[in-house]
Amino acid sequence: MGVSGAGKSTVGKLLADQLGWPFLDADEYHPPENVAKMAAGKPLTDEDRWPWLQKLNLLLKHEANAVLACSALKDAYRKVLVEGIPQSRVVFLRGTIDLIRSRLAQRQHRYMPASLLDSQFATLEPPAGAIEVDISADPETCVSAIVAQLR
Repeated sequence: MGVSGAGKSTVGKLLADQLGWPFLDADEYHPPENVAKMAAGKPLTDEDRWPWLQKLNLLLKHEANAVLACSALKDAYRKVLVEGIPQSRVVFLRGTIDLIRSRLAQRQHRYMPASLLDSQFATLEPPAGAIEVDISADPETCVSAIVAQLR
């Protein structure tokens, strides 16, 4: 979990490959209304997110093991994602706003504009008890740190 540009998809795919688990990208499951809202530069509300988070929870329940890349910026969102999944672990990809802003300047997301980064940092509730990884390291180093803490 983390803000846009933290490396959730990159690190998540590498981690899933290393663990031999399926990789799920939460962005692929947003309803069209959410995508349109974000593409217009408008942050999603909690009401926009609840059905999406519940759908992701159901997807996770149907996998024996999986890596999910999801912003999950609030504690309440993470609780919905892991409800009924007792062995779940949260990984927080942490970075400075300057580092992440520089990453976003170098990429084009299909609907998530860099203009929403400030609202994501304002919403972010760092998770207690999560595996926390500093994203200033390269993705492979981040994955190694996560795997070491999972074992």
